[in-house]
Amino acid sequence: MTTLLGRRVLLVEDESLIAMMANDFLTDLGVEVIGPATSIDAALDLISAHNIDAAVLDLNIRGELSHRVADALRERRIPMVCTTGYGQGAADFARGAPIIDKPYSKEKLANSLHSALSGRQGSAGPSA
Repeated sequence: MTTLLGRRVLLVEDESLIAMMANDFLTDLGVEVIGPATSIDAALDLISAHNIDAAVLDLNIRGELSHRVADALRERRIPMVCTTGYGQGAADFARGAPIIDKPYSKEKLANSLHSALSGRQGSAGPSA
């Protein structure tokens, strides 16, 4: 299994409680958290300014789908985990990236990041 220790992971989340929870989960997993970015433009700026190993990307940031962020990540071949409150209907947007439903557990986040970093495609399944 791919280790998360020392990985640089961009966190893109506009809901402050979920951002704090995800930041804590990632820190507990030994990840260096980049962000959290709470807007599309902030996320794009962080992608440009940092070397990033993976991203945890909320599919809807302040009412805007985060297509531009996903495209920037794909352009740089940065694997991502998509998070959503909209369920698996987001599969077209994610295009093979693991999708996890909010709220999610630390274990679900870890498993999804491992999957993304190892190149395994598809949904990570139901939330743990």
